[in-house]
Amino acid sequence: MIISRKHITQIKHKTTLFVYSIFILCSQEAISQENTHRILADAGIEIPRLSPIPREVQSIKDPVLSLNGKWDVALDNGIPKPVEVPGELAMQGYDLKIGETAYYQRSIEIPKDWKGKRIFIRFDAISSYARVKLNEIPIVEHEGSFVPFEAEITEQIKPGENMLQVEVQAHTISDVLGCTSQYAAHTVAGILRKVSLFVLPESNISDITITTDFDKNFLHAKLNIETKIAVLNSPISQFELRYTLLDTNEKPQISKLLPLNIAEKSDVYYISDISLAINRPHHWTPESPYLYRLQTELIQNGETLQKNIQKIGFRQVDIKKGELLVNGKPIKLHGVNRHSVHPISGRSLSPELERLDAKLFKEANCNYIRTSHYPPSEEFLEAADELGLFVESEASLTWIEHHASPIWGHWNYKDPKFLPYMLMANIENIQANKKHPSVIIWSIANESRWSTLWDKVKQVVKHMDPSRPIAFHDQCWGGFNNAGSTADIANYHYPGINGPMATDTMSRPTLFGEYAHLSTYNRRELLTDPGVRDAYNQPLVSFYDSIYAHPNNLGGAIWSGIDDTFHLPDGRIVGYGPWGPIDGWRRPKPEYFGMKKAYSPIKVKNSSLVNGRLQFVVENRYDFTSLKDVKIIAEVNGKEIKIKSNIPPRQQGILTIPTKTRVNTLKLKFYDPNGFIAEEEFYDYREEAPLHAKENHVLSYTENKDSYLIHQGATTYRVSKLTGIIKSVQKNNSPIFKDGPLFSIVPMNSEDGGKNNIAGETYQRNIQPIQNFPWFVKYATDINIIQASDLLSIDIDLTFKEGKGSMTYTFYPDGRINVQYKITSINSAVSPYQYGIVLTLPKSFDRLAWERKGDFSLYPDDHIGRNNGSAHLNAIQTSGVEPWMEQPLSLWKDDANELGSNDFRSTKRNILRASLSNSYGISVTVLSNGKQASRTWLQEENIHWLIADYCNNGSEPFYGTPHSNGRILAKEKVLEGELTILID
Repeated sequence: MIISRKHITQIKHKTTLFVYSIFILCSQEAISQENTHRILADAGIEIPRLSPIPREVQSIKDPVLSLNGKWDVALDNGIPKPVEVPGELAMQGYDLKIGETAYYQRSIEIPKDWKGKRIFIRFDAISSYARVKLNEIPIVEHEGSFVPFEAEITEQIKPGENMLQVEVQAHTISDVLGCTSQYAAHTVAGILRKVSLFVLPESNISDITITTDFDKNFLHAKLNIETKIAVLNSPISQFELRYTLLDTNEKPQISKLLPLNIAEKSDVYYISDISLAINRPHHWTPESPYLYRLQTELIQNGETLQKNIQKIGFRQVDIKKGELLVNGKPIKLHGVNRHSVHPISGRSLSPELERLDAKLFKEANCNYIRTSHYPPSEEFLEAADELGLFVESEASLTWIEHHASPIWGHWNYKDPKFLPYMLMANIENIQANKKHPSVIIWSIANESRWSTLWDKVKQVVKHMDPSRPIAFHDQCWGGFNNAGSTADIANYHYPGINGPMATDTMSRPTLFGEYAHLSTYNRRELLTDPGVRDAYNQPLVSFYDSIYAHPNNLGGAIWSGIDDTFHLPDGRIVGYGPWGPIDGWRRPKPEYFGMKKAYSPIKVKNSSLVNGRLQFVVENRYDFTSLKDVKIIAEVNGKEIKIKSNIPPRQQGILTIPTKTRVNTLKLKFYDPNGFIAEEEFYDYREEAPLHAKENHVLSYTENKDSYLIHQGATTYRVSKLTGIIKSVQKNNSPIFKDGPLFSIVPMNSEDGGKNNIAGETYQRNIQPIQNFPWFVKYATDINIIQASDLLSIDIDLTFKEGKGSMTYTFYPDGRINVQYKITSINSAVSPYQYGIVLTLPKSFDRLAWERKGDFSLYPDDHIGRNNGSAHLNAIQTSGVEPWMEQPLSLWKDDANELGSNDFRSTKRNILRASLSNSYGISVTVLSNGKQASRTWLQEENIHWLIADYCNNGSEPFYGTPHSNGRILAKEKVLEGELTILID
């Protein structure tokens, strides 16, 4: 916020602020101009100018000059050192503590052709307080992060070299109200986004506000343009405005010349208001993000002084009967929350990264981004406009009256002294981002408690922009932090599976502003078994299916989009941690594909054979797009066929595969109109091959005083008479098992590292994965051997340290061994993550292969949950959760720790078969029925292999239903299962 005398009395306000009156748009929800001005006046707010950056200025070669690059910075008048702008200070080794000042400086020299023009400087974001000087002359002061501000420097700049100085302080009031540094677990300070100089003519365009309205049939539209012009030292009669609307082919759609002598006068501005009728414009939606270009020219006596070009999209947002409509159609928001974050640059991102994020989420079938918990950059919104993403732009206000921000135990959240900052955080959000069609919702705060102060904020926001609805994230209805919010959109954070149905009772559209939290705080469990991440995916599909089924449920944003981790130069890694479907390096993680499947606009359902042709029931979940505009390819037996369909949006129909040949394999691919594959399914109609060869081994056994030797052809099993456990397995005198099969329970583990932080920030490097050991067998109370012509079995009653049970080994002539267990007594309370049988093999068995019936018919080749695959151990010693300051060069599945690679050590659920092999060609194969899970890892220089008869989705404490489904207490259960092994 630009600081005024009234709300920061200790700082002298020495800058000239450009004040304008807010023009009232006719709307049922709009408040009177008088009330708005009274709220602003009582809060001591003077709304600053934020100019649209010109494309052309008369007689100027280039009207915009970037000031990005190397600056010098010194902390509290220390020795200046080079620093990159934009960029976080902390991420570059400068720890700006509370009360300290960072002194930026660099020399600037304006181009010669700028002489005699008005010159402005613009900062797109400084955190959190800034004082700007030019040649030691104070220019402007600003409070607030992640929003742009500008100041005119015409009178202070001189010919030749000038010294630009920016004093920055951190942890000031806007940082506290936004929890900016607290949230990032380090001081977020510095010039975070780009810096520009720009030039304007003496009389110039100071603001352009554009809205679009459609007729009742959403066929024709009005382009409403409010332009503010600062006219100095010239009669208004000399000026005109020319508006030209160009389509994507640069073809003019309309051109209008407007004299300014009809404009309304307000202080130093003239306000021109015009509505242009546009016949049959292309609609802007995420599915067809058509952008026109509006060219605005300020003309004086026939000569163009200034030309601005702005991309616009024709779209209208309404709320009717509890639904949010865009261009007259109800929409369903499916997306993620997104922080601006990178492990090395922190909250300051390059334009390339901003666009990459938008592209990655778009290609994961997201249509919506909530910019948690501060406004996005210009570059991100430009990408959202072009690629097609709805955006909820959130003001930088977080946890006002919330236990996660401890200061509210001392401060009064109703105190009017906070209102100026609350207002300006929202005003500057609107000023910066109102021109983007992708922005359809203003969020005025995150997880805060409603008060009369928010009523005033809402009034001002509605007054400034009645064309978009307002959200307020108060966490839920009828519960935590609910205090009577009257925002247009209701919010509920972290609902369970019954949450979507509950929205049927709501009169407002209800948004799950945060839901389906990814595993994060069960940090050691994630390090141990990355398969927890694959287990997230099917529950997400079920959850979003429920959201989709309830009209008043507007949709939701998964928490969260990108891992929030910061590699500080001092060797620490801080932040909330790995809660994103993509990691900080922008590599997709297993949940990325699950999100894509959950949000798929195409749902291929049951199939049938009709008149020799395959038919599928297909649901079209696009909000605006018919399947006639979707490229559909059927790959039948490896040959591609183009398929036609005309299923309308939000309807379902029949898709027929036109082939007369026998279909052995079929892959269906649906291409989003924007070019990427939105959905893929694979069907294999071939007969299943037998799972194992039918060999005929001779079965026999011998015994000595300590053990039984079971002979199965060339394979020998040694069973201890004392414990009943197989102590070794050899084939042709080569060791196979070193121990096992043994019963094991893997306890749930929600350990997050133990860092004492009230808001849960616990990320640190010194967390190690968990070792797991099978139950300790104290002794066998009974061993019975039965030999028949076609099998040999051993029944054993076991007493464990942890309880009692029984186990049966059955050996078959075809090379199989079947192990059955039943645990009838457990003497301690334990909540299992998994339980089953563990085998211990030599470290040389470092190659894993598997076939499984996964949750989806098709996976990316680099997904740890793919239905068929192989993985190598590739274990490495690590010093913590991830290498510090190292950009990974491999795929995420190939990241590794001392237990093995992500791919090798992750649980593979629903296996049909899994095998471990060594370099000598010896393999051990587990045969299953598609209901068991396989997990392998290196521990104490042996490969441990768990075949689990029970798995849940992990112990993440933020999980609600359906992700938390299936958790049990083992002491209350009889645990039983089996294992079938084939040694080749």
